Amino acid sequence: MTEKKDIKGGSAPSAMQHEATMQPGRKRQLVTLALLLSTFLAAIEVTVVSTAIPKIVADLGGLQLISWIYAAYLLTTAVSTPFFGKLSDLFGRKNIFIFGSVLFVLGSMLCGLSQNMTQMVIFRAIQGIGAGALTPVTMTIVGDIYNFEERAKIQGLFSSIWGIAGLVGPLVGGIFVDSLSWHWIFYFNVPFGIISVWMIAVLFHEKIDRKKKSIDYGGTFTFMIGMTAFLVILITGGSMVAWDSTLMIVLIAVSILFLALFFYIELKVQEPMVPFHLFKNRSISVANGVSFLLSAVLIGLNSYLPLWVQGVLGQSAKSSGLALTPMSIGWLLGSIVGGRLLIKSGGKITAFIGTIAIVAGSIWLTFISSDSSIMMIMVLMFIAGFGFGFSFTSFIVIVQSSVSWKERGSSTALNSFVRTLGQTIGIAVFGTYLNTHIASAVKNAGADIASKVTSDDLNNLLSAEGAKELPADLIGPLRGFLEQGLQSVFMLAAGIAIVACLYTIFMPSRRSEESQKQNQAVS
Repeated sequence: MTEKKDIKGGSAPSAMQHEATMQPGRKRQLVTLALLLSTFLAAIEVTVVSTAIPKIVADLGGLQLISWIYAAYLLTTAVSTPFFGKLSDLFGRKNIFIFGSVLFVLGSMLCGLSQNMTQMVIFRAIQGIGAGALTPVTMTIVGDIYNFEERAKIQGLFSSIWGIAGLVGPLVGGIFVDSLSWHWIFYFNVPFGIISVWMIAVLFHEKIDRKKKSIDYGGTFTFMIGMTAFLVILITGGSMVAWDSTLMIVLIAVSILFLALFFYIELKVQEPMVPFHLFKNRSISVANGVSFLLSAVLIGLNSYLPLWVQGVLGQSAKSSGLALTPMSIGWLLGSIVGGRLLIKSGGKITAFIGTIAIVAGSIWLTFISSDSSIMMIMVLMFIAGFGFGFSFTSFIVIVQSSVSWKERGSSTALNSFVRTLGQTIGIAVFGTYLNTHIASAVKNAGADIASKVTSDDLNNLLSAEGAKELPADLIGPLRGFLEQGLQSVFMLAAGIAIVACLYTIFMPSRRSEESQKQNQAVS
């Protein structure tokens, strides 16, 4: 039998010799379609909500709470993803997929019914738990039903769904917000979820080992408490909760204690929720590290560019959706091209090209001003989107193709986790950064202006109706304050993108990977 080659050109490990669990045919095509729908379900949620955030903030809460709309979703997604990824390895993918899809759809419907910010935060948290089960298991099933030669191309197709959803989401979200109500954007993905669940329930069958499973309850419990405390510290520290307050000290102590217990438990249990030995694989560790950084950049662009278009430029929600659309087109093209290049040239070259494009788009974004045109923003977002499609496609294939079937769910979930963690930390840091720079800009404007500006004024600036109610002499200064704050966020995002690009240098090259395997074979 001819020996298979991995993405670096060396001899393939057992993970890559694992054949697809479904043979090519109509049933596999329909299962793939169901998985594409579920991916679209998650992707459309991100892009639709982005353009509606300014209106949601204006209706339900202050600008200082904007990060919680994202943070509640990302926090629960982050803490639940490794758990569900491990469960999919122990009990199979199908049941976890169905559970995640149903919970995600339920959370989405409840978000649409929200009447205040508290409800929105709670329902977004429920939705995030569903996403924690849905997203990694979807990608794991893809890794199961396609062999290695097919996997890079098909994962590129799945990455491109984010681009297609990006084309539809911002425009649909903008139309709903301008013509109906932001509540309706959360109902948009419900039909896709129902169809996807039905198709997987009927068509997807898998062989599951029925022997008694060892579940890492201790690791799950300590991880969820410790990581939740850690993320709450990042989101609230210095803004909602003072760093020297009793509550903050308790949160820090809880986070340190439970995360330390988690690491100890994971080293002792038979089936750890997070297999730490995966980090010994340099391809996986670098792919996850760069994914973490790039995810922070991504959430920064998706979250704050609509604020720029609607708050600084005074455009509509539809215009902010139009500004985000080229990122999705670029993502679509990048994922297709990146998936093909990955097989030919390896992960290091593919990832480096992607991060270079992201750096270029991010740096260019720091030079926009209130005089910049929408067309200029669209071009730079296309470049960044191309890089994201290139990079994330290569990373998911790398982490799946470096392990065996029994750890593919955990490895995929780990990558999903670090991406979600990157977004969670990113939105927390960017939110604090924005609020701090806006407050500084208001203070430096002088007592005459500062005494007239309130947080409600900044909230009103984000909607066309609210801006009309502002005093004419305040609109200019308010847009200037928001412009300064957002420019600082874009500069920070560009810096993170540069670090991510440099990090890809540590990805194993084709030659070094071959040498490493030869040495292992000799030993």
